[in-house]
Amino acid sequence: MYYIIGLGNPGLKYKYTRHNIGFMVVDLLSQRYHLKFKNERSIYKKAVFQIENNQVELIKPMTFMNLSGKALLSLVERRRITDYSQLLIICDDINLPFGTIRLRNTGSSGGQKGLDSILQQLHTPDVPRLRIGISDQFQDAADYVLSVFNREERKQLPDILNESADAVESFVLNGIQLTMSKYNRNILEN
Repeated sequence: MYYIIGLGNPGLKYKYTRHNIGFMVVDLLSQRYHLKFKNERSIYKKAVFQIENNQVELIKPMTFMNLSGKALLSLVERRRITDYSQLLIICDDINLPFGTIRLRNTGSSGGQKGLDSILQQLHTPDVPRLRIGISDQFQDAADYVLSVFNREERKQLPDILNESADAVESFVLNGIQLTMSKYNRNILEN
């Protein structure tokens, strides 16, 4: 079983903000596979499907970004998950240029509050994550991550989301190493 966790903030107010790019990727996957999310104990939403012979759950924490670890801990405890290599956290990264996708199986949070919350709750840095660059051109990080993408970025966003969703599918089918070698790049520089 694989658990794909897209990070973001619930509610229409945040739907199209930079911080919600993780939600956008799992929403795209749910569209690809014609899924609907269902509430799971009101702490996260999930959608279950298969990629070839692999069972996958898409997860959207409903705890707001900075408390994402609370939702993930609930999932881990409820499902008795001990192998964190089956998890994939998808989140924004203000330290990466817009259009950059970076998959890693361990490391720090890089200042991303949702990822930090997860690593603290699980007591390990060894949780695979797919970080998507939202640019580093800002003055106030808190305002920036809660802002919407500009017009030029909105034109490029579908390509970034599609490539990120492809990377998730590859993670499930081919594992993290092959997926890292294929997808870790800035897709706008082709």
